[in-house]
Amino acid sequence: MRLKEFSFLLLLVLLSFPVLGQFSITGQVVDKDSAPISDAELYIKELERVETANSQGNYIFNDLSFGTYTLVVFAYEFEILEQDLVVNGNTTFNIVLQQLKTQNLSEVVLTQKREEVFALKQLKKVDGTAIYAGKKTEVVLLEGITGNLAANNPRQIYSQVVGLNIYDNGDAGLQLNIGGRGLDPNRTANFNTRQNGYDISADVLGYPESYYTPPAEALEEIQVVRGAASLQYGTQFGGLVNFKFKQPNPNKKIELITRQTLGSYNLNTSFNSLSGTVGKVSYYTYFNYKEGNGFRPNSDYNSRNYFAHVGYQFSDKTKVTLEATFLNYLAKQPGGLTDAQFIEDPTFSNRDRNWFDVDWKLFSLRLDHKFSSKTDFSLNVFGLDASRSALGFRTNRVSQPDDIEEPRELLIDNFQNWGAEARLLTRYKLGDTESALLVGSKIYRTDNDQRQGPGTTAANADFNFANDEFPNYERQSQFNFPNANLAFFGENIFNINSKLTLTPGFRLEHINTESIGSYKNIVLDLAGNSLLNEDVEDNRAFDRTFLLLGLGATYKLKSSVEFYGNFSQNYRSVTFSDIRVVNPSFQVDENISDEDGFTADIGLRGRHKNVFSYDVSAFGLLYDNRLGEILKSETQINAAGVEVETGSIIRFRGNIGTAFMYGLESFGNWSIKETFFSGNDKLKLNYFLNLALTESEYLSSEETNVEGNKVEFIPAVNLKTGLNFGYGNLLGSLQYTYLSSQFTDATNALQDINDNQRGIEGEIPAYDILDFSLAYTYKNWKLEAGINNVLNNSYFTRRATGYPGPGIIPSEPRTFYTTLQFKL
Repeated sequence: MRLKEFSFLLLLVLLSFPVLGQFSITGQVVDKDSAPISDAELYIKELERVETANSQGNYIFNDLSFGTYTLVVFAYEFEILEQDLVVNGNTTFNIVLQQLKTQNLSEVVLTQKREEVFALKQLKKVDGTAIYAGKKTEVVLLEGITGNLAANNPRQIYSQVVGLNIYDNGDAGLQLNIGGRGLDPNRTANFNTRQNGYDISADVLGYPESYYTPPAEALEEIQVVRGAASLQYGTQFGGLVNFKFKQPNPNKKIELITRQTLGSYNLNTSFNSLSGTVGKVSYYTYFNYKEGNGFRPNSDYNSRNYFAHVGYQFSDKTKVTLEATFLNYLAKQPGGLTDAQFIEDPTFSNRDRNWFDVDWKLFSLRLDHKFSSKTDFSLNVFGLDASRSALGFRTNRVSQPDDIEEPRELLIDNFQNWGAEARLLTRYKLGDTESALLVGSKIYRTDNDQRQGPGTTAANADFNFANDEFPNYERQSQFNFPNANLAFFGENIFNINSKLTLTPGFRLEHINTESIGSYKNIVLDLAGNSLLNEDVEDNRAFDRTFLLLGLGATYKLKSSVEFYGNFSQNYRSVTFSDIRVVNPSFQVDENISDEDGFTADIGLRGRHKNVFSYDVSAFGLLYDNRLGEILKSETQINAAGVEVETGSIIRFRGNIGTAFMYGLESFGNWSIKETFFSGNDKLKLNYFLNLALTESEYLSSEETNVEGNKVEFIPAVNLKTGLNFGYGNLLGSLQYTYLSSQFTDATNALQDINDNQRGIEGEIPAYDILDFSLAYTYKNWKLEAGINNVLNNSYFTRRATGYPGPGIIPSEPRTFYTTLQFKL
C-alpha cells in the first residue's frame, strides 16, 4: 500500500462526527417472572432504528427528538409487543413480554411471526454503515423459502426478486447466473457480488465473474440493490448482490445443524454447521459437500466448501470478525448442442474430454466500532487467492465430433487480489430533523494472470500444458492483468420533513486496467507445416478518473407506504476477457472501451397491516458504448501481415452502440390467511405475483443491422407466481415461472430449428416451469422434498459462445429431491 493510500484510509479511520442528541429511551426487557430477556430486538418504526437488549435485558435509544414513536419488540418464543411512546424528555420504559399462547410451534412458524414485523421486502434506510434510502432494494429471506435449497435452485430462491433473468445450469448451484434489465446473466458478472459486505468475484474490475456462490443452506438473507448501488459499491450496471450468512447463535455454546440431501441423477449433498457463543467469542462454521452425475452424459461434478466465522466482542462498542472461505470443485462438461440436436435429444453429448476446475480462497478481517450511539465505523480488509481451469474441445462447429487425436484447449487463470473498504456513518441534527451522512473509501489491487494453449489428448482432468507435443497449436497466449482502483464515495440522507427524504450521493473513481503479454501468430500451409510462428506483444493500459453522481428520494404517504425514486450514473470497466482471449467462437474489437450510462427508478411500495405487501416501479436504463456481440465475417492476419476475410461468419464482440431499456416491475404478496383466517396461528397461506414487463431498443450503432433492434437477454414478459401454504409444522410451495422469448445477440438472429452446425446464434424460445416443494418439522427433525419442473418441459436458457459450450446448454427435465435435517 502506497503512503498516500494509507494516509487516505487512516484519515477515514480517525474521522467522526459526534453530535449530541436531546432525549433517550432506556429500560429493561423481562418476562412475566421478571427474568431478563437477552437479545430481544427493539425497533422504532419512524426512524427505522434497531437496538438489541444485552445479557441483562437492558436497552437504550439515544439522541431522540421530541415526538411520538412506535416501538416494536420481538424475542423468540414471546408475543410481539407494539407500543406508542411520547418522548418529551428522557424516558424509562420497562417491557414485559408474554409467552406465546400456542406452544410447540415449528421454527418456521416462529420465524414467520418475526418477519411480519421486521422483514420488509426492502432494506431499511440506514443499516449499519450503509444507506439504502431512495433505492430499489429487495431482500430474499431464506428461512421463509420452501424449496430446493440444497441445490441452490435460483428459480425458487429468487422468486420474489423482480425481473431477474436466470441461466439454469443443473450443477447443484455451483455457480449463480443471474442478470436483469438486459444484462448478461453469465456468472452474475453485471452485479457487484459480495458476502457479508466484501467482494467475492474473481476481479471486481478486470474479471467480475463469480465462480463461487455461497450455499443457500448457510444464508440468512440475500440483499439485492439495483443499479443505484453503483455509488456505494462500484461501477456495475446491475447493482449489488450481497449474501448475508447466518449469525452465530447467541444463546448456545454449540448448535449443530446437519442436512443430508438425495436427488435425481445421483445428487448427493451434505451440509453440516456449528454455531455458538462463548463469552465474548462467537463463531459460525460449516462444511458443504456436493456430488452428482447431471442429466446428460459427461456431466459429473463434485465440490467441497468450508467456511469459518469468528467474532470477538471487545466491548459494547467494538467488535472484530475474521472469516475464511475455501471452495474446490471439479466438473465434467458435456458441451453445447445445435438447435437440431436439442430438438432431437436434449440429453445428447458429444464431448467426453471437457473439464472445469475451480479453487477459491477468500479471507476477510472486519472491524466494527461505535464512536457514539449516532456514529458507526467499519473497516473491512479482504483478499482472494483463486484459480480456475477450463479444458476441452471447443469449436464454433458445435456438431463436429471430438477428435481424440487433437489436443484439447486449456485455459488457466490465477486471481490474486486484496482490498480495504472503510465506512463511516453518522446521524446528526439538521434543523428539527435527523439526517445521516455516509463517507467511505475503497482501495483495491489485483495481480492476475491467464495462460492459454494446448492440453493433452487424454480424456481425464489433466490440467497440464502440452506445448512440447504441439508447438504449432494456434491458440496460445500468456498475459498478466494488474489492476488498481482507488475510490471515495459518500451519500447523505436529508430529512426535509417528516415525509420527504432526499439522498444525494457521489463516487469518485480512479481505475487503472492493464494487459501485459503476448499471443502466438501461427500460419500453417495446407499440409499443416508452419510457415510462421511468432510471439506478438500486446500490451495495453486504460487509466481513467471519473465522478459518478446520483440522487434518491422517498415520500411517505404514511408509516407503511412510500413513493421512492432514484437516478444514478453507472460505469463498467472493460474486462481482461474483453481485451484478449483467443476464442474460436468470436473476435474482440481491438478498440474496445468502457461502458457508461445511468439507471433510474420510480415506484410505490408498502404494506397493508400483515395482509398485503407490494412494490410497483418503473425503470429506465441507458447503456452507452454497450458491449455486445454481432455476426460478421471473420478476419485474420495473413503471412504478409494483411487483415483478410476468411469466408467464415463469426460472433464479433465490441462496443455495439447505445441501448435503452425500460419497463414496469411489480411484486405483490397477499396473505390469504390474514384476510380470512387471522385467528389461526398454525395456518399459512400466501399468494405472490412477480411480474416484469420490459422493452428495449438500440438507439444508435455504427454496426450494420443493429440500430432499432431489441437488446439481447430481455424477455418482454418475466413472470413468477405461486402459492405458499402450510398448517402447523407442514409447509409447502407451488411456483410457476414463465419467460417469453429473448434474443442472444444485437443482430436479433432468430432460432433456426434446422441448424445442425453451430447452435450459437438464435433466440431463446419462451419457456415455462412448475416447481413443487414440501417441508415437515418434528421437534429437532425436518424433512423436505420436492419436484422441480413438474411438467417435465424441455427448454434451455442459454446459448454459450465458449465454455461450457459452445452451443445450446439444455436445462434439467423433471427432477426430485429430499432433504433430512437434524438440529441440536
